[in-house]
Amino acid sequence: MKDNSRVFSIIFFLSFTLLLFNCNQAPHYKDEIYEKPVINQDPSAPMLSPEESQKSIYLPAGFKLELVASEPMIEEPIAIAFDGDGKMYVAELLTYMQDIDGTNKNEPWSRVSLLEDTNGDGKMDKSTVFVDSLVLPRNLLPLDDRIIISETYSRNFYSYRDTGGDGVADEKKLVYADSTRFKGNLEHQAANLTWNIDNRMYLSRRPYVFRWDNDKGTMLKDTLLDSPEGQYGLTQDENGKLFYSRAGGEVVASNFQQHAIYGPLEMEGRWADDFEEPWPIIGTPDVQGGTKRLRPDNTLNKFTGVSGQEIFLGNRLPTYGDLFIPEPVGRLVRRAKVENINGKTVLSNPYKKTEFMASTDPNFRPVHARNGPDGCLYIVDMYRGIIQEGNWVKKGSFLRPEVERRNLDKNIGSGRIYRIVHEQMPPEKPIKLLAKSPAELVPFLGHSNGWYRFTAQKLLVVKQATSVIPVLKNTLLNNDSFFNGWFGTAKDLGIERLHALWTLDGLQALDKELLIQKLADEDTRVRCAAIRLCEKYLKAGDEPLFNRLYQMTDDSSIAIQIQLVLSFKAYQDREMAANVIEEIVDTHPENEVILASSTIIPSELESLKKTFGERGGSTRKSIYRGFDIYKSLCATCHGQDAKGLKGLGPALVGSPRIMSKDATSAIKILLDGLSGPIDGKEYGIMTPMKTYDDQWIADVLTYIQQHFGKMNNRSRVRTKKVKAIREKYANRDSYWTIEELEQSK
Repeated sequence: MKDNSRVFSIIFFLSFTLLLFNCNQAPHYKDEIYEKPVINQDPSAPMLSPEESQKSIYLPAGFKLELVASEPMIEEPIAIAFDGDGKMYVAELLTYMQDIDGTNKNEPWSRVSLLEDTNGDGKMDKSTVFVDSLVLPRNLLPLDDRIIISETYSRNFYSYRDTGGDGVADEKKLVYADSTRFKGNLEHQAANLTWNIDNRMYLSRRPYVFRWDNDKGTMLKDTLLDSPEGQYGLTQDENGKLFYSRAGGEVVASNFQQHAIYGPLEMEGRWADDFEEPWPIIGTPDVQGGTKRLRPDNTLNKFTGVSGQEIFLGNRLPTYGDLFIPEPVGRLVRRAKVENINGKTVLSNPYKKTEFMASTDPNFRPVHARNGPDGCLYIVDMYRGIIQEGNWVKKGSFLRPEVERRNLDKNIGSGRIYRIVHEQMPPEKPIKLLAKSPAELVPFLGHSNGWYRFTAQKLLVVKQATSVIPVLKNTLLNNDSFFNGWFGTAKDLGIERLHALWTLDGLQALDKELLIQKLADEDTRVRCAAIRLCEKYLKAGDEPLFNRLYQMTDDSSIAIQIQLVLSFKAYQDREMAANVIEEIVDTHPENEVILASSTIIPSELESLKKTFGERGGSTRKSIYRGFDIYKSLCATCHGQDAKGLKGLGPALVGSPRIMSKDATSAIKILLDGLSGPIDGKEYGIMTPMKTYDDQWIADVLTYIQQHFGKMNNRSRVRTKKVKAIREKYANRDSYWTIEELEQSK
């Protein structure tokens, strides 16, 4: 009788578990795309109410759009972030392109607002100005009850806190100081400070990262192997791999083959066929690239304004792991499937010649996407006429007459925030985390909504909650679960252990013995993370650990082999590391990712130092500074080799205007920009760089001439010459043309 009871109990338990599992899985649905409307090739652009504009937005069957906030509660929103209690912070650029010339754009009139949903209906009903009098805020990262904010042109980061409970920040602390001002165009500056799974904070560009020092309450800076080439927008997948984009270079997504700490790796075939083509449902004559960026029906033919992308890690849409990419110029949001094909990450559009989200409203300007605590996806619509910054709308540009003809410059002062929901998966009610104890936060490391996993890990690390170390270690050592609630879907014990591993690393409590055990974890994600976390021991020359990792070269997972190749590069004995990497390559001769990841080469800067190490001190330093400028900015349009990129920028190599010893034409172009055909070919506008100082202009020209022009016997471009030309043409307010440059000779 006892045996029968035991059998019955086991059957009942298994049946109940299966029921829970099935009930909590994403429901089966047919991903039917909408029927596209007849395209209006030259639409007028009246300002519509939020309700009217919402009707113009198309989504696949089953998906719905809900308005979360709009004007007058918010104006000119560019980004949002949720704190641990689910309150929404909104960066509002109140001075951005308020007229066609961008008058007063750099005045300290912008702000960060705090929005709250006080009745739980999913719509924000309370708004408070959290921080006022800011210059175009561009970084917005909640820590605990503190928010890190930085402004355009400043490299300083401050934390803000509301200590009085009125929703207004009354505490401001400098958490990272760098007095160097960024004088360039706002589109070329680092943005989107992101807390990664590895407990480092990354930016969309610049060759450094930060870690949080809880004892001092400051950000500690560390360097990256190479500088990412992203612009506005940065996101990560469940493993922490970062996804960048480069709107200026018309690159819809980039640098996602490997983690940013290993440098960029771009590969052929990273996008499926036609992935670079957007499919708007409205004519877009106001595109800075001009007619070459338009199809016969006047729709945008290539992504040109991508920004604010997000990997969806929520649990209330059937799109987990997909990349959502706002394209404000095309008035659409691309949904990209992210697939791993034999180790290579490949992006594809699941909808044939159609987009996941698109609008027929010319003022619909999606600029940011974010996961929410309710398991849904949020979209920020800046809702305005002009989306391009003033340098691209100057006199002589293709854009300016289009803006004037359609009165786009009059459409300002609005903004909408939406959330995308699915009719079969209602949003969850957010759970507040900030007041929870460390022990109460731990179960959220296994939540089915990635927003909770990442937020709980960040809070534990920021708090340096050492009290949870035993339970985290127990989970990892015993492959047990600290997950004491269902939270909406079946458990993923692997993702739980992954966050436990990185949380221990953030608590500085990860010992080598535990790492060695996790090298044998059944979950590939955990094994990969354990290999990466062994790198500090490899750098110190730990031969026994190196030998243990060498045993993993028999692992059947391609992901493991790729991670081994990347991590072995850290080993102190470079020759031994190279031999093992070569062995992995020989074992997988057909795998292009392993081959591409295997090369151990000096950095470009190291190569540059070998070439120009004997030059005079001032010239040498100018070349090095110019290298950094060129790589992070100019290469986007002119290519890493300066041989030009089709449709974006002409070759600099061999150009008589750039390589001329006189350098006058080159300086003019950099100061005031260039428009029109170049040697019979059409390119996009060369934007003015007048906001940069004379040294910056001189440095980048010196680097281009000396490195690409092989003019090693030439002296550097002098700042006094730049200054003289700047002063001579101080009142110029239009781009140069090739004809003008030739005549001025």
